[in-house]
Amino acid sequence: MKIMLAYDGSRNARLALDETMKMFRCNAPTLMLVGVAENPRDATDANEDLFKEEYEELKGHLQKGVEAAVKEGFEAELLIAEGDARKLLLQATHKQKPDLLVIARHSHEPDPSFIAKSLNAIFDEFDYMTFGSVSSFLTRRVECPLLILPTGDTGNKE
Repeated sequence: MKIMLAYDGSRNARLALDETMKMFRCNAPTLMLVGVAENPRDATDANEDLFKEEYEELKGHLQKGVEAAVKEGFEAELLIAEGDARKLLLQATHKQKPDLLVIARHSHEPDPSFIAKSLNAIFDEFDYMTFGSVSSFLTRRVECPLLILPTGDTGNKE
């Protein structure tokens, strides 16, 4: 079994990796961590330098994720791409043919106040309407099973 996991080293990605390892340990899958570095919008030297820094940081996160998986007894590998995350994750599934693609639902730790929650909801909806999200894009297009893991507060609910 081969499981592809969208991974950027963020809190959500680490939680998704941990949950994937818990859920699928008995299947002894090979884990493929895929990261996408988005190209700079223009070719100025400053943007190119920033992109190189971000690329190396992403590569480091991927390597740490692979090391964590190997430490837990999984076979793991990494794949890094440059460009639009949505399109390149879709392309990676076409090339690698995973049995499952796992992504973490995008979320932030919101300010608990009512006003901040309301503003976050408005901005999240605006992002979804204008740009779409990686998960909604992949949900409509990916040809392998897709698991979207929630990564919000998993503590006590009232």
